[in-house]
Amino acid sequence: MSPVQAKYVLILPDGAADEPVTELGGRTPLEVARKPHMDWIAANGRQGTVATVPEGFDPGSDVATMSILGYDPRRYHTGRAPLEAVARRIPLARDELVFRCNLVTIADGRMIDYAAGHIGQAEAERLICELNSRFERRGARFHAGVSYRHLMVLADAGGQRPQCTPPHDIPGQSVRPHLPRGRGSRVLRRIMQEAESVLARHEINLIRRDLGENPANALWLWGAGRGPRLPRFRDRFRLRGAAVAAVDLIRGLAICLGWQVLDVSGATGYLDTDYDAKGRAAVAALEEYDLVVVHVEAPDEAGHQGDAPAKVRAIERIDAGIVGPVLSKLRSFDRWRIGIAPDHPTPVTTRVHSRIPPPFCMAGTGVPALGGGPFSEALAAASDLHVEPGHNLMEYFLRIT
Repeated sequence: MSPVQAKYVLILPDGAADEPVTELGGRTPLEVARKPHMDWIAANGRQGTVATVPEGFDPGSDVATMSILGYDPRRYHTGRAPLEAVARRIPLARDELVFRCNLVTIADGRMIDYAAGHIGQAEAERLICELNSRFERRGARFHAGVSYRHLMVLADAGGQRPQCTPPHDIPGQSVRPHLPRGRGSRVLRRIMQEAESVLARHEINLIRRDLGENPANALWLWGAGRGPRLPRFRDRFRLRGAAVAAVDLIRGLAICLGWQVLDVSGATGYLDTDYDAKGRAAVAALEEYDLVVVHVEAPDEAGHQGDAPAKVRAIERIDAGIVGPVLSKLRSFDRWRIGIAPDHPTPVTTRVHSRIPPPFCMAGTGVPALGGGPFSEALAAASDLHVEPGHNLMEYFLRIT
């Protein structure tokens, strides 16, 4: 008789890893946060580090998460925007290039806010609609996303290879050195310049300025690429997967892998997301799926804002609302594993992603209980478990003998 199929859950607290913070007494948010369930996993299993960002790649969530899910970015990565386009079911022609575009706040030539004050949905959609009316006949189509996160599809771009900088990587910096460069960049710079002229005069931004809010007075293009092709997860690992995620990047990756994407009311991709609802969705999904991946963007948002207390609270809410209920459910099965894996550090002191290998921990059937103490960057780095390249982590996590 074959063994009962194991159940797996992988929880991705985006950007939760960090560095010691003076404001926290020289400790990291992971070390300060009350997270009994994550600490139980580390103490009753093992923890280590995982090199999620290969050499030559920027430490973005697209690259790092692709690694954690078991796919080598050097082979499969085509850009961030194409994955988000998959999530929104936006078809791409062979000669089209898709870009992630943020509504941002630029003042005195500096990147003041990569999210334009986390502009409201209705306001953002009106601005994107206005940009479409200006540029669509010129081969640029804008697709409204959520808040500040949108996409632009550029036609007749088969020969373009622009290099672009994510806006969250240049907080407070002069934008001029970070404008698009390389083949095709002239077109992009022109679009960004004309968009800035349109947005600065728009009624919405005049009102936002009057209210003391950051205006969405500029458009920032980045994350360009063409349609991805990834082998189905079930073909590789013989497991049916599902994803609980609010952000299009993760939802697009899940669709590419052939997973079911679960919609959760109240999941926002921000600090105010409904952690408990995500936990309930993951618990329910275990009845039907072999592997459930839960992504939470909140720690990354707190890191980009330089807000250490908010990052601590986000980690605590992930532990209480998601890790605890999921761990309890998993332990009702005969064979199971759970893992906690931040994709990359987003230190609150720098407010940008780091390529330092983040910590992970795992426990469950067949995982030796090494008593490694609470889950933290320092204890993970001091362990003897260091997964490199990072795309090998998934196979290790799923291996139950």
